Amino acid sequence: MARRVSRPFAALFLMEPMPKYKRILLKLSGEVMAGQGSFGIDPERVTALAKEIAEVARTGVQIGLVVGGGNFFRGVAAAARNMDRVTGDHMGMLATVINALALQDALEKEGIPTRVMTAIQMHQVAEPYIRRRAIRHLEKGRVVIFAAGTSNPYFSTDTAATLRALEIHAEVVAKATRVDGVYDKDPLKYPDAVLYPEISFQDVLANALGVMDASAVAMCRDNQLPIIVFNLNRYGNIMRMAMGEPVGTLIH
Repeated sequence: MARRVSRPFAALFLMEPMPKYKRILLKLSGEVMAGQGSFGIDPERVTALAKEIAEVARTGVQIGLVVGGGNFFRGVAAAARNMDRVTGDHMGMLATVINALALQDALEKEGIPTRVMTAIQMHQVAEPYIRRRAIRHLEKGRVVIFAAGTSNPYFSTDTAATLRALEIHAEVVAKATRVDGVYDKDPLKYPDAVLYPEISFQDVLANALGVMDASAVAMCRDNQLPIIVFNLNRYGNIMRMAMGEPVGTLIH
C-alpha cells in the first residue's frame, strides 16, 4: 500500500522559494526612466519597471528605492557649461523628485502602497525624510522612494543610495545598470571586456572601475554592505537578485 503523505509534509514540496534578502535598496539611474529616449519620462518604460518591482514587493521583500535625475538634468554637465556647481546639483536633486513621483504613481497603479520621502522638504509634494518613519513604512510593506539625494551638493545619488541603505539597515545595495555587471573595462566600447562574477571593494577602488562613485564604494566597504550590479534591461533580474540567484556582479 502506498504511504499517505501528510498535508504539512506535502506542502513543503509546494512552497515557493523564499527571497534571500528581507530588505534591499535598489538604485536606478534617471536615464532608465527615459526608455529609448534621451530626455524626460517614458510612461511605458516606467510602467514596465513598476510591474517588475511590484512582483518583488509581493514576495515580502522590503524595498527602498533611489532614482537619479539624469533624464532631466545632470549637475556636472551643467557645471561644465559655466553654471555654478551647487546650483546645478540642486537642480539635479529636484529632477530626482520628479522621477520619484512618476514611479510612485506607477507602483500604486500596481496596487503597491508607496511613499516618496525627500531630503529637501516640500510638504505639499512628499514626506520629509525621517529615518525612523522610513523604516516603519518598510515594515508595513510600503515601497519607499528616497528623493533629492542627501540634500547636499557634491554628493551623487550613488552616495545617497549607500547612505540610505545603511540608515534603514538594508542587507544589500542593488545597482541596476545597462550592462550585465562589473567589467575590467567599458563593455560598450570594448567587445573583449571581461565580466567579474564577484570582486572585492578594494579591487573596484584600486582599479578605478567606475561602477559607482568611490565614496559610495568606500562607505559600503567600511560597513561591510555588499553591492550587486546587474542589468536592468533583462526582465526578471530584480526578482533573481532578490532571490539570491547569481546575477550580475557581487562586490563584497
